[in-house]
Amino acid sequence: MTAAPALTFKALSALLAYPSEELQAATVEIASLIASEGLVAPDCRHQLQRLLNEIEEGDLFALQEAYVDLFDKTRRLSLHLFEHIHGESRDRGQAMVDLAAHYERAGLILTANELPDYLPLFLEFLSTRPLDEARALLGETAGILMLLDERLAKRGSPYAAVMSALVALADRPAEAEPEAETEGAADDLAALDAAWEESAVTFGPGDALDGCSVDRLRTRMRAARRAVAQPAA
Repeated sequence: MTAAPALTFKALSALLAYPSEELQAATVEIASLIASEGLVAPDCRHQLQRLLNEIEEGDLFALQEAYVDLFDKTRRLSLHLFEHIHGESRDRGQAMVDLAAHYERAGLILTANELPDYLPLFLEFLSTRPLDEARALLGETAGILMLLDERLAKRGSPYAAVMSALVALADRPAEAEPEAETEGAADDLAALDAAWEESAVTFGPGDALDGCSVDRLRTRMRAARRAVAQPAA
């Protein structure tokens, strides 16, 4: 029997969202939901509690400033999945269109200002899918999630706990292990622009495979994951 959708994905999505008063007020509910579904292991829930506490008790403006500094000022920590696959190549635009179309076919309609590759949005989408399907799709992004986990952990960020939880939830293929980072890898935007050369990889449902099935989306994600794992030439 196919497992029902899991709201744990939506809870983790909320934790990766831009801090707001609403998020601060919802931390107890988020923790309770994650605990009640039991999909996240106790040790990982303990790690998540540090982030929940910081969000609940922190000064909102300081939280927002720290969030922008962490996720918006370096592509190495971007929460937009295609940043880690296509960079600024022209393939990214078509990949966006394809993934948005897949969302819409599943009943998730995007607003004008939403980018489909935004990780919190992807997790919200997964929260509407049967659990086995959601874990399989999440597994195809495992390489990205593992790299983000490692990079956030190196910075001592509590957000690393969210990535650790996602990696543990993912039904990930054996070849999803990421390449080790090069010591002293550049973190500035100019260096990263140079590192992300144009790739032929597509992420999300494209035209090369027939239909709009989960298998097609999974195939595209798997191709994208292999591209992330390969160091730039």
